[in-house]
Amino acid sequence: MTRKQRRLTLIGGSLAVLAIAAALVLNALRDSILFFSTPTMATEKQIQPGQRFRLGGMVREGSLVRGEQLKVKFEVTDGNAILPVTYQGILPDLFREGQGIISEGALDAQGVFKADTVLAKHDENYMPKAVAEELKKTGHWKDDYDKKPQKAPGVQGSVSEGIRK
Repeated sequence: MTRKQRRLTLIGGSLAVLAIAAALVLNALRDSILFFSTPTMATEKQIQPGQRFRLGGMVREGSLVRGEQLKVKFEVTDGNAILPVTYQGILPDLFREGQGIISEGALDAQGVFKADTVLAKHDENYMPKAVAEELKKTGHWKDDYDKKPQKAPGVQGSVSEGIRK
């Protein structure tokens, strides 16, 4: 083999190894990706039972039912569709009816979302972007969701502003 042929063989082999490594990484990531859906999107997409996804929306007023051994049933809505959810575990402190949540899990054969993780918004101004967009589309968006918190009278800036000075 000439020097040029050896160099081309080395480059070709390197590219093949790189392509195989990239394919393996993408295949591994595909299994861990969870798509976000609202109740309307979940019913429109005809999501198959057992397929994991993230469900986002508002906890429907009057739907929260607490059972034995930390079992909880509630309904998540985006204003158009309602999806029943079951969860077993400790709910976040900020979880309540009328609250925006994100939960991870899968649908069962009866169309009930079996959540294994429930996340509640962390303050009164946080709303996941996709949930906010869906609420705006359905007309359930409140104008005060966009407002920034007001500073208390006599308070100069924030703690982080004071640290930077």
